[in-house]
Formats: sequence, C-alpha cells, structure tokens
Amino acid sequence: MRSDVSLYDLSAPPSLDAALAILAKEPGKYTPIAGGTELMVALGVGRLVQHSLISIQHLRELRFIRVDDKAIHIGAGTTFTDIRRSQAIAEDLPLLIQSASWTGSIANQNRGTLGGNICNASPAADTPPALLAYGATVRLISASGTRTMPYSDFHLGYKKTVLRPDELLHSISVPRDFSDYRQYIRKVGTRNAQSISKIALAAIAKLEGDTIADIRLGAASLTDRPVRCSATEAALQRQRIDGANLDATVRAARAALATEAKPIDDIRSTAKYRAAVAANLLEEFLRSL
Repeated sequence: MRSDVSLYDLSAPPSLDAALAILAKEPGKYTPIAGGTELMVALGVGRLVQHSLISIQHLRELRFIRVDDKAIHIGAGTTFTDIRRSQAIAEDLPLLIQSASWTGSIANQNRGTLGGNICNASPAADTPPALLAYGATVRLISASGTRTMPYSDFHLGYKKTVLRPDELLHSISVPRDFSDYRQYIRKVGTRNAQSISKIALAAIAKLEGDTIADIRLGAASLTDRPVRCSATEAALQRQRIDGANLDATVRAARAALATEAKPIDDIRSTAKYRAAVAANLLEEFLRSL
C-alpha cells in the first residue's frame, strides 16, 4: 500500500548550520534525506516509518571533491555521477569509480549520494568495499562539534552505525597512497547491471618482489555489515606468491577468510554460496598478482 504523504513533514533548512540546529533541538525526530533513492522507494510501498524528514540534498557545504597532497576529501552529498566524472578520483582511486558505476541506474547515480550509500548501512552497499580497502576515514558533524574516525569503525551491525541522532556524515577522506598497489574489485550479482550484490570484494596489495608487503581487503554481503577482512589481511602479510609458494598462500587465504565470513541466507543467495564465491574472488586476486 502506498504511503499517505499527508502524514509526513519535510524541513529544508537553508544551510548546514541550520540543519544541525534542527537535529540538535529534537534529536531522533528527523531523518535526513539527500538523494532519496532508498527512502522514496520505502515511501512508495508504504514502509517509510520515519514521518519527519530533513532535506540536506541542496546543501552545497556537503557536496564537494577536494584534493590535497595526502588525500581526496569527498563531501557526503557528492553524487555518484560527481564521483564518476572526477579525474582526480579516477587517477588515484579507480576502485571507487568502478563501484560508483555499479550503483543503480544513471538516474540513481545522478541523485544518490556517497553519504547516503554509507549511512543507509546496507551490508550489500556498493561503495563500502572500496572505501574499506583504501583505509578511508569519515568526519561526523553536529552542532556541538566534529569527530573523525576510521571508516572501518563506522558500521556496528545490520543497519546500525555510530551516528548519533544529532549528527550528520560530513565527508569521507581517502589517502592518496596507492599508486604502487595492485588493485582489484569484483561484484557478483544476479545480472550485470542494477543488481544488489550477492558478494563483492575490493582488494589492493603492494608487492616486494614475490612477497606481499601489504594487503587490504573490503567486502560486501560477507557479514551483517560492510567489513574489512583484517584477519585475512594478517594471514597474508609477507606471504610469497611465486610459483612454488602460491598454492600455499591461496590455501592460507581461503582458510583465514572462512573464519571471518558470516554471510546469511536470503532471497538473493545462500550463505554457503556467498562464502565460496568470496574465497574464489580472493583467490582470483592473489593469482592475478
């Protein structure tokens, strides 16, 4: 049943400070809406339980891409189309470009925002694996101040994050440290476009000869939240990938990933399938090195 829009109210404050003041005055009352690509679907089928919305889509303070010597800083209101058109992101963070291109249709990419993709907190979201592999940090803002943390600490569980009711995600910062890393990202879904992930893996690795000097892995649909596979990373540090040792390294990687993988059965896939395919993707990346 479609929602009765007369039961909803929408505030559109003129500035970021005004939006934060509204959230601070009545914490928990308002749900932010930017592109609306998730919330409007819920509204259309009568499942939008939040009845007070605060629009942040028009706030220019949240829509930017800034580059300095150390990092690329992306405002939470930056759209996927903005990301896809950024030459700086394409040069330094190609996995983020690829994941942005997976997110729905062109219309969705014109409306949907990076911040919305993160704060919606779906374990199957497209951009988190790349951001996790790149070691991104997030900046959270409220009327009382700001705080910054590793993005890997942002998600607490299924649809749960560290965001307080009076906070907004302000921006995401990604280091520019990966020019000498091998980079890989794969998404497995029911079809080639406009598909929700059954499993996705982003991986980057730095080699010293035939030894893995550093490796970082981010995954979607592997647990109840987007996750960085730190135990698997640890198991692969200083492992050899030359012909005589590659098979042993692959076996160690698959065994370590099995200890971290906690997928579920749902309408799109089974836990067994997800775990097996995640291990296959990791092996594909390692053998590509």
